[in-house]
Amino acid sequence: MADTRVDALDRVLEVTVLLGRDMATSLAAAGLTVARTTLLWRLRAAGPSTQRALADALGVSARNVTGLVDGLAEAGLVTREPHPTDRRATLVTLTARAEGLLAEMEAGQADLADQLFGGLSPERLDGLVSALDEVLERLRVLVPDGAAS
Repeated sequence: MADTRVDALDRVLEVTVLLGRDMATSLAAAGLTVARTTLLWRLRAAGPSTQRALADALGVSARNVTGLVDGLAEAGLVTREPHPTDRRATLVTLTARAEGLLAEMEAGQADLADQLFGGLSPERLDGLVSALDEVLERLRVLVPDGAAS
């Protein structure tokens, strides 16, 4: 039984490595990094946000977010605009280009999900999702800072 658990962990680790490699390659082709993409997804979910709010949401320093926003602004993916009620703050907002890029990423994710899981029966897929939920729940306890996102 212990060997089966180690085999399962080996497979999960291999999946992690392969998905990470694929993600890094795809993002690099779009001129992005994981950190910049995470900020874009956060903006998509939350709407225009201050850099302070972004730093808090991402669990990074304000200086780190400034660098990320600078790069995204140079790439035409975000704009900085005056905050409507706080003249000391600026709002970071997605551009139409970023919205289109995120829509493409979402479509790519759906395509990859279909390629990976399309051949599984609904029962096997439900079992996989259920098992992964249990593993994630345990992992979030073991690695509390990994629960953010």
